[in-house]
Amino acid sequence: MTPNDAPVASSSAAWLFLIARAVPALALGVVITFSAQHSPTLGLISLGIFGLSTGAILIASVATDSGADKTRSVVLAQAIVLLVVGALSFAVPGAGLEFLVLVITALAVVTGFLELYLGLRKGRATQERRDGVFLGGLTVLLALAVLVVPPGFTQSSAGPDGVVRELTASVIIVGLLGAYWIVIGIYLVIAGLSLKWTDDPAGRTTTSPTQTGA
Repeated sequence: MTPNDAPVASSSAAWLFLIARAVPALALGVVITFSAQHSPTLGLISLGIFGLSTGAILIASVATDSGADKTRSVVLAQAIVLLVVGALSFAVPGAGLEFLVLVITALAVVTGFLELYLGLRKGRATQERRDGVFLGGLTVLLALAVLVVPPGFTQSSAGPDGVVRELTASVIIVGLLGAYWIVIGIYLVIAGLSLKWTDDPAGRTTTSPTQTGA
């Protein structure tokens, strides 16, 4: 979306949607971080919660946005993908590591490139463009990072306390997912607060609720 066709929406709607999307990401990231078992089941249940909650938030943002039809369509596509992946993850939480890898990479590739597309449509050197490129690029990198983990990887080591611990592909992949959610959650909070505090002289912002999506 270029500066000329950017819709005008209230800053309250835009920044609140960004903060709302940060909540499930941060909550799930913390749960995974402090979980003792990074199992595929935990990964799929967490992905289900993230997909359904974030997809619902994006649909709500589209419903309150009067922006360009093309931009709204892209955000709606992101929401549908998130909802479908979320529902699938909930439906088969015991499907195993291979299925977890499949849904993470599919979700990350599709939503990541859609986010990049939205970001690159913005005017040069705008906060919305930087947000879109960062979030989209990080999401695509998540897919690449998950794919390079060998499915059968396992390594045992003894810690300082003498307890033998095992590092597996599941531990790495679920850990990557949790770290990703914490990073984007923090970024979305910063983006939302920045948007709230950066209004034009008329007290309005030229950023729509769907202009910064992931």
